[in-house]
Amino acid sequence: MSESDSNADRRSASGATLVVGFHEDDCGHWVVTLTCGHTQHLRHQPPWQSRAWVLDPARRHQQIGQPMHCGWCARNPQRTKDS
Repeated sequence: MSESDSNADRRSASGATLVVGFHEDDCGHWVVTLTCGHTQHLRHQPPWQSRAWVLDPARRHQQIGQPMHCGWCARNPQRTKDS
């Protein structure tokens, strides 16, 4: 498993959506936007969360278009952000 593994907890890929972009929140933490419309924080706070790639603009850009599991969709697969 690498630090940039988009499915670090090995959940089923059936809930995977694609990364469409990133933005910083008011506290300077990076947030990913997914095709399902949901957003998720991607913090790099070792040793608890190791995502050094999120701090590098080029490495964030490489993640755009890549699948990423949406925890919100996994909780309620019939629901999208707008429903």
